[in-house]
Amino acid sequence: MIPTGILGSVLARQAFSTRVWLDARQEAALTAAAWRTGHMRNGITPQVNGIDLVQVVAPDHHVLSASPAARGRPPLTSFWPSEDDPMQDVQTCTHDGLGCLRLSALRMMPGPDSPVVYAGRPIDGFTPVGMFDLLFTAEVAVLVLLTAWAAWKVAGRTLRPVEAIRSDLAAVNVNDLDTRVPEPAGDDEIARLARTVNSTLARIEQAKITTERALRRQREFAADASHELRTPLAGLRAQLEEAQLHPDETDLRSLLRDALLDVGRLEAIIDDLLLLAKVGATAPGRKPMDLSALVRDEVARRTDRLPVRLRLADGVRMHAAPRHLARLLTNLLDNAQRHARSLVEVELRRESGFVELSVSDDGPGVPVSERERIFERFARSDTARSRGRGGTGLGLAIARDIARAHCGTLVATESVYSGAMFVLRLPVSGCPQNTDAAPAQAAISGGGGPYAEPSQVTDALTPVHERRA
Repeated sequence: MIPTGILGSVLARQAFSTRVWLDARQEAALTAAAWRTGHMRNGITPQVNGIDLVQVVAPDHHVLSASPAARGRPPLTSFWPSEDDPMQDVQTCTHDGLGCLRLSALRMMPGPDSPVVYAGRPIDGFTPVGMFDLLFTAEVAVLVLLTAWAAWKVAGRTLRPVEAIRSDLAAVNVNDLDTRVPEPAGDDEIARLARTVNSTLARIEQAKITTERALRRQREFAADASHELRTPLAGLRAQLEEAQLHPDETDLRSLLRDALLDVGRLEAIIDDLLLLAKVGATAPGRKPMDLSALVRDEVARRTDRLPVRLRLADGVRMHAAPRHLARLLTNLLDNAQRHARSLVEVELRRESGFVELSVSDDGPGVPVSERERIFERFARSDTARSRGRGGTGLGLAIARDIARAHCGTLVATESVYSGAMFVLRLPVSGCPQNTDAAPAQAAISGGGGPYAEPSQVTDALTPVHERRA
């Protein structure tokens, strides 16, 4: 506004000055016309308001006639207009007692001996131009102050929600992530900022929950793994120390057989741990496959104590990782063979975009209260506690992690033979877009996609072996 005001003042002053020149020219023209007709020989009466200094001067700079305000004064200026430009505007400050003058000089006749009319007025003092400058300056100053005050108030009112958001964000800490900033009404930039901040806080809170759950699972896993690995190592050390103390009474073949059993158990646990880490770290390499053929091949190459009854739909194709599904099926069959009395059955069918694979047996079954716990790492049912019948305690955990890696579910239920039945349900086309997350994260968060079962974490801080004890 200040540059605009200055420009307006300059233009206004120019307009006022132009008006003064026009009035002086008009008065000079009227005086010259009256002089030529002989009406103002004895005295000049100004006819334009504000133009009171009028003189008629001869070529020898002798004043022939003057208005009352200019009577008795020497010529108002020494400037003499030329014949080519008979009317010119003059500003002079050489006249004593009058200050600066704005004059219009007009030759009365074309000849060289033509007198000149000077008409004008002083420009010092409180003129309309000066009054206009004062008023215009005051107006611009008031408008600038009002604009600054209004901008300050509007900006403060607009940024008040931002200050509220800032203060609430400053109060957020790692132990109190459920705080949310106020969301103003509307859909302007500040409202969208508040919603974005709240969304970010929600994601941070969820990430904290996921991280804490992962750390809790890692502590539990480390405790259980150390316990399970310590048992065969302690047994192996005890046998070797006893053989060292009583070498003559030690049956070498029996010692080697027992030691190899313990070593084999250690190798099985380590292999399963490595597989769990691999499944949890990377997504499986999926490709089109025939699940019916894979089940037949895996069952055909096994040498189990009980024959496996197959009830398979032909040509069940899907998008999956064959090696992972083969390991899942192997773990389920091993579990069924370990507990079955006389029957193990595998059924495969396809329905509404999903593949359903079930492994059933006629063993003692799984109590309802244990149907989630048996999928924990190093968890065993009561009938599998002995080293002779129990596995590593990782088979079902590996199977569920593989199912989650394929965005599927694996649950335990009761079979029609009153034993246990494990039901695997997988999407035929693989994981939906944007849900193909790492299996370990899916298992920790209880998600793994829209088909994963909800996480049920109970007694998470107590290791499995302590709960069994």
